[in-house]
Amino acid sequence: MEFIKNYNNNAALVKDLAGKDWVVIGKGIGFGLKKGMTVDESKIERRFLAQEEIDQVEPEVVKGIDPQSFEATDQVCGMLESKYGISFTGYQYFALADHIDFMIKRTLDGAELNPMSGRWETKTLFPKEYTAAKEALAIISATVHLKLDPSEAVSLTYHFINAESDGSKLQDTMRMTRYLGGIVNIVQYQYGITLDTDSFNYERFITHLRALIIRHLTGKESHSELDPALLQLMVAKYPKEKDTVDRIAQYLKREADWTLSADDQTYLILHIWRVTHR
Repeated sequence: MEFIKNYNNNAALVKDLAGKDWVVIGKGIGFGLKKGMTVDESKIERRFLAQEEIDQVEPEVVKGIDPQSFEATDQVCGMLESKYGISFTGYQYFALADHIDFMIKRTLDGAELNPMSGRWETKTLFPKEYTAAKEALAIISATVHLKLDPSEAVSLTYHFINAESDGSKLQDTMRMTRYLGGIVNIVQYQYGITLDTDSFNYERFITHLRALIIRHLTGKESHSELDPALLQLMVAKYPKEKDTVDRIAQYLKREADWTLSADDQTYLILHIWRVTHR
């Protein structure tokens, strides 16, 4: 592989024999190299096919990331890929490395986050990613020999959700969390109950909502089209659920200026009935 440029001594842009550009990570991978020189591939620990989005990474930001933070990031990503099937693009990897680096520096400076900030919503709405975040915190702590506040798992969870969400950015992931929380609150208020977050139907409900919200955030259209008569049938059979969907539609219109299609309403009626009756 041919060296093109450094991000820092542990991250570089290189070109392979086929002419494709790669971002490679490894200890000292770019140290002392000049453009056109051959990269020692035995030092490469992780590689990403370079994309346009990598240009969004500020070189000065990457240069400031401590080598230990890169090491911790690599271990965390390895765990996520093997255990949870969560993988990162080049941009997402650097964003996570920058976050971990800042988290470590902030902890050393004694500037901790609000320990209750967003924890309940995140743990309830994204149990898999939140569990992964707690494991990631343990890995980071062991790597840098530093005790990190458990509340840091919330912001790590957002990065992991972002990696799973097709085409969405971290700020969209945070918006999704807010909308999910709002919808769940509407359902619980309408029925005067607390939903069983450990149930299979709750998991299906949240999965459906996440897909719905991601589709709106990324501007993707749904290709399915149900028979319009089916919605009328659902309205007649499940009036309370339809009333709840109407309130959800009003909420999303007010908060995000989104309009629920007839298909969206039909599927929501069914999911709300399931999650409130089983």
